[in-house]
Amino acid sequence: MKITVIAVGRLKEKYLKDAVLEYSKRLGKYCRLEIIEVADEKTSEGMSKAQETLILEKEGERILKYIKDDAYVITLEINGAQLSSEQLADKINKAGINGISHIIFIIGGSIGIGKNVLLKSDYSLSFSKMTFPHQLMRVILLEQIYRSYRIISGEPYHK
Repeated sequence: MKITVIAVGRLKEKYLKDAVLEYSKRLGKYCRLEIIEVADEKTSEGMSKAQETLILEKEGERILKYIKDDAYVITLEINGAQLSSEQLADKINKAGINGISHIIFIIGGSIGIGKNVLLKSDYSLSFSKMTFPHQLMRVILLEQIYRSYRIISGEPYHK
């Protein structure tokens, strides 16, 4: 299985880069992992809805360049379905059983994901009703993908 994480923005903090590197290394045992960073747009407080829409469209166009037609696309959205770790593992496992060989996870920028990308989404996933920094979300997502593969493989994992 190939897992691609498309994320808006670059990681800046060393501790986040180190965590992503560690989970990327661990996931190498289970899947082919690809992490793609696309440039984010500058945002400011008090932006109009039109300005936000334009930013989301620009970031979305950058994301869309990397979405393959045969991939199963999961967007991370605050209003998406909330799954347990076991349910996420089951979703990944069933995708493989059903012939899907490529899953793409999309993490939007600081103001979310544009409609142009949401239209390509096969599944909307939420990790919480709370809002997390999109840079930290990359680490959380990779940890959960790693945990999913441990569950699928029948290996121990921390509960």
